[in-house]
Amino acid sequence: MSLNELSEKVDITLSNLSILKTGKAKAVRFSTLEAICKALDCQPGDILEYRP
Repeated sequence: MSLNELSEKVDITLSNLSILKTGKAKAVRFSTLEAICKALDCQPGDILEYRP
């Protein structure tokens, strides 16, 4: 799935999705995380990584 397709399904801008993808985001809303997981049929742990 392209970033354009995902941004449309999740209903966030392409630039905000790119910020999340590159790890530059300071936070993510639970509603956004939920929408991404629904669109990708995955769990939050599949797309999140902890970095100290």
